[in-house]
Amino acid sequence: MMKRQLFLGIALFFFALGLISIVPKLATSQETQVAMCGGGMMRDGRMGGNKEDMQIVHRLFANHDQIRRTVEEIPGGVRTLTESDNPQITALIQAHVQSMHQRVDEGRWFAMMSRTLPTMFRNADRYQRQNKNTSKGISVTKTSDDSDLVAVLREHSREVSGFVEEGMPCMGGDMMRGW
Repeated sequence: MMKRQLFLGIALFFFALGLISIVPKLATSQETQVAMCGGGMMRDGRMGGNKEDMQIVHRLFANHDQIRRTVEEIPGGVRTLTESDNPQITALIQAHVQSMHQRVDEGRWFAMMSRTLPTMFRNADRYQRQNKNTSKGISVTKTSDDSDLVAVLREHSREVSGFVEEGMPCMGGDMMRGW
């Protein structure tokens, strides 16, 4: 069963890489492209993040066993702490979170196999994001006055925790149903 999940995760990884490289080439104008993303649709003229962002994500997946994460549900949201004893992984964690928050602030979508990211990007002005680097990673607090959005923020924290716990094979599980 574990080998099957690993194989499926690897196959999906290469499928996603193929889409990332092919979809932009298929565009013939500034018209909006539509790319599937975790059951949601993304529209911003391109699929996903830039090459550097994707490389960081892939390195984090590959080194998930060197990352630890705690999640605390707080009134109106969630507080997470993601850290590593490896200084290189620490730097990747910090760079990834800062880049994603900048993308949200600027409305630049990032295609990941996530059910929550499309909602978080669409509602960026309806929740607050605060992050603070630690010596080994980053602490992130996300809150909202909207109870439906709070549920999405909490679900996102569970998605990320799944990636940390299981790495790439996690992408072959429940998240991929409906693709």
